[in-house]
Amino acid sequence: MRELILGFDWQQIMLWGCAFFAALYLGFGALNLWLTRWLMPRLGHGGQLDPRPLGAGQLRRELGLSALSVLLFGTGSIFPWGLLQLGWAQLAVAPSALRIVAEIAVLVVWNEIHFYVNHWLLHSRWLRRFHLPHHRSIVVTPWSTYAFHPIEALMLGNVILLPMLVHDFAVWSLLAVPVFSIVFNNIGHSNYDFLPDFDRDRWWLNGARRHHLHHACYQGNYGFMFPFMDRLFGTALPPDAAKPQLDRHAAKQGTHAA
Repeated sequence: MRELILGFDWQQIMLWGCAFFAALYLGFGALNLWLTRWLMPRLGHGGQLDPRPLGAGQLRRELGLSALSVLLFGTGSIFPWGLLQLGWAQLAVAPSALRIVAEIAVLVVWNEIHFYVNHWLLHSRWLRRFHLPHHRSIVVTPWSTYAFHPIEALMLGNVILLPMLVHDFAVWSLLAVPVFSIVFNNIGHSNYDFLPDFDRDRWWLNGARRHHLHHACYQGNYGFMFPFMDRLFGTALPPDAAKPQLDRHAAKQGTHAA
């Protein structure tokens, strides 16, 4: 794989990059829907987090923005490839399995830090206009995962560049980043409570619930999948933060039924 990637030209890198990110988005989005709309409800485990209806035209907007993000992520593959071609970064030769596992663990932590910082910046008054298209999805879906303004996609999509400059990673470790990112992102945008019986002491395990609260409340819970950055900087939301919004929806539904 290392030799294959180094042997690609820039057109091949961009073409394969677009195909790779499109496959991740469509494949894991479909898997998410199958799990949360079919399998888990039939097993009687978990349930919907936000029962409110989707916004008008939401799915079409999410798919359109995500198609643009896939294009940006795919063509943007030329940047890490360029670092290798310029000799500014190197890929590890014959890395051990233990090294690959350790590198992926480090990249998971780095991804959390990188995402938190950029997400917090996107909620600042200087950049929030670039994040508002994503927050138009108040009730999230698996197709929300890549529904970004191009500026947001560029900010979030550069996560592996700095690590590549400071360490010679295995190619499998670098390829794992978009894979675990889309997995975590799908969990966060599933609108499904995978761990309904977990109490507040285990709240850190439920990224789906935390990110649902971020979309429902707009502020807080800026972390990606894990809460350590939010806890460190005091931006964590309580588990019942969206209760007023959901109670208003339930009351309105009751009024309409009456």
